[in-house]
Amino acid sequence: AAEPQKKPHLSALVGHTNGLTKPASLAATATRAAGGGGGGGGATASSKKLVIKNFRERPKLPDNYTQDTWQKLHEAVGAIQSSISIKYNLEELYQAVENLCSYKVSATLYKQLRQVCEEHVKAQILQFREYPFVMHRSDSLDSLLFLKKINKCWQDHCRQMIMIRSIFLFLDRTYVLQNSMLPSIWDMGLELFRNHIISDKQVQTKTIDGILLLIERERNGEAVDRSLLRSLLSMLSDLQVYKESFEQRFLEETNCLYAAEGQRLMQEREVEYLHHVNKRLEEEGDRVITYLDHSTQKPLIACVEKQLLGEHLSAILQKGLDNLLDENRISDLTQTYQLFSRVKGGQQILLQHWSEYIKNFGTTIVVNPEKDKDMVQELLDFKDKVDHIIEVCFQKNEKFINLMKESFETFINKRPNKPAELIAKYVDSKLRAGNKEATDEELERILDKIMIIFRFIHGKDVFEAFYKKDLAKRLLVGKSASVDAEKSMLSKLKHECGAAFTSKLEGMFKDMELSKDVMVQFKQYMQNQSDPGNIDLTVNILTMGYWPTYTPMEVHLNSEMIKLQEVFKTFYLGKHSGRKLQWQTTLGHAVLKAEFKEGKKEFQVSLFQTLVLLMFNEGDEFSFEEIKMATGIEESELRRTLQSLACGKARVLIKNPKGKDVEDGDKFIFNGDFKHKLFRIKINQIQMKETVEEQVSTTERVFQDRQYQIDAAIVRIMKMRKTLGHNLLVSELYNQLKFPVKPGDLKKRIESLIDRDYMERDKDNPNQYHYVA
Repeated sequence: AAEPQKKPHLSALVGHTNGLTKPASLAATATRAAGGGGGGGGATASSKKLVIKNFRERPKLPDNYTQDTWQKLHEAVGAIQSSISIKYNLEELYQAVENLCSYKVSATLYKQLRQVCEEHVKAQILQFREYPFVMHRSDSLDSLLFLKKINKCWQDHCRQMIMIRSIFLFLDRTYVLQNSMLPSIWDMGLELFRNHIISDKQVQTKTIDGILLLIERERNGEAVDRSLLRSLLSMLSDLQVYKESFEQRFLEETNCLYAAEGQRLMQEREVEYLHHVNKRLEEEGDRVITYLDHSTQKPLIACVEKQLLGEHLSAILQKGLDNLLDENRISDLTQTYQLFSRVKGGQQILLQHWSEYIKNFGTTIVVNPEKDKDMVQELLDFKDKVDHIIEVCFQKNEKFINLMKESFETFINKRPNKPAELIAKYVDSKLRAGNKEATDEELERILDKIMIIFRFIHGKDVFEAFYKKDLAKRLLVGKSASVDAEKSMLSKLKHECGAAFTSKLEGMFKDMELSKDVMVQFKQYMQNQSDPGNIDLTVNILTMGYWPTYTPMEVHLNSEMIKLQEVFKTFYLGKHSGRKLQWQTTLGHAVLKAEFKEGKKEFQVSLFQTLVLLMFNEGDEFSFEEIKMATGIEESELRRTLQSLACGKARVLIKNPKGKDVEDGDKFIFNGDFKHKLFRIKINQIQMKETVEEQVSTTERVFQDRQYQIDAAIVRIMKMRKTLGHNLLVSELYNQLKFPVKPGDLKKRIESLIDRDYMERDKDNPNQYHYVA
């Protein structure tokens, strides 16, 4: 009998503990069943199982229960709204609501609750009527008090509705949830506050005016109560009036403020203007985070960007960009790029100004002949500078890189040929022995940079001509700093311009290597001669097509030299019949042994200096004319040779009368008292500055070569096409030719080929050409 008793007792417990959520009738049934179990206490364990059943008749509420219960609930709601303590236990009130809902009084209960809340909210509007509504916006103190009052009203309302909802939670979760048309108790509270307080025209106007006034004061640098703003704006969001009542007006005022500010500051500031824009953008971003609704961020930031940046893009760049670039102000340039990238069309305008700056600055370097000496170094420095700006400030943006390349190509070709010539000479200065500036790694890096500049040049054949001339000097005089560096430069040129471009240059290296092999064989050949002589001869054999053109100069060599030349000629032509040797005296050099009072010395001298010095074995004094007659050296060359021997640092000869320049009738005496701390002394030939004529002749040779290339290209195209219109032929030529060419020049070459019967004009159409086989 004990076992069945336990179960109903347990059921009763369940009914009690779940009283908050289960219908009251179930709890009553469980208790009743427990009593029944007790009555059958005498039954044995095998008697029937206990069954719990509902009442046959539904229990009735006492007559005045609904009215009394509502009275109790009404008092509790009133106490909450008046902020006084509630007489009743909250659990008791909750149970009362639950009981009423169980007896189908939910609809009446919801209606009554709404009515009580509405009456209370309506009463709240009266406190705001006390404030004078016709008020100037600058009356900020009164406005602030009003905002604090409306905020307190809102905070109180929210607190009250939370308490009321917790009491009427059962109603909210059953009846309201089942009726989709009814707002929840919390939403009902919002609706009432919106309809009776915030939708009141005067209250709304004063609230929005006050909020805007506070924001305006904060923008002007004053400290304001941000938590008040946050609370009020979140109130507008919760009441769903934020967009139409506040945001629209806020954005209009922001627009006007920043439009005026942009106009004013553009007149006053230059670079600082962008700092100000950045500061304003950060401030507005902070406002969104602190108190504005997140949805305002996009239109607000767009408004600031448009008024402070978008309206003044060109003006900002015209005022300050050149200075920033000239002074290499990295942080300001980074800021400019970041700000301009935010605005539609900003990057495009920045690109245009960037390109203009590069062209203008580059043109000043290239076009001014006075700057020729430092042109290449300045170009390299400028390129380094713009590369650094692109990398650090412009985030390696491809558009900026490509436009930089185009701009370089534009300005560097404004002055045809000269940059190409100067780049060749710059490379020569770096590859020449005695260039102590750079290690091998640094030299390699310099050559890489040079290649980038070289890439922009159209007339690459001009570079080749001058480079070849300088390379020949380095190889023949043994002045090359490093064979590895020479080969590296050659491979760079080959990679850039193709094998045809470097074939002659490679041929020059091949000649030097072959010459070494020939000299090994020649030395063996000389040892087998009956009279080998006491002069050690070294010859470099140069293939004429590979090397620059040298004008041969006939001079009077002494008999031993002539004899040695003949021996070598016999030896070489014996191995290579059908070849012709032409001696280039201007390129020769020698080592002379000399005796002075102080002792023996050795001189490293040119062939011309050798011929002059050897004369003083025959006598102690010779006049300029006598030396000229004896050596046969060309006059200007002889003057420079004598100048190097009698007027330089190592004065082996004494000139009479003294003076820097060699004049007709000057006498030269052997300096027996010559002294020098070194045993082997190199007497440099006075370098004739590369004359304008020499430069012009190199350039003219390039143009001559170009004409041959144009002719060859025209014949090649016509041979393949047989018949072709003028425009198509010109277009095809532009594709094939590697150097810049004017349409007029092409027309002259076509006319020349027609005259020479390589092609002919069509009889009916003069713009049509036919190939003549």
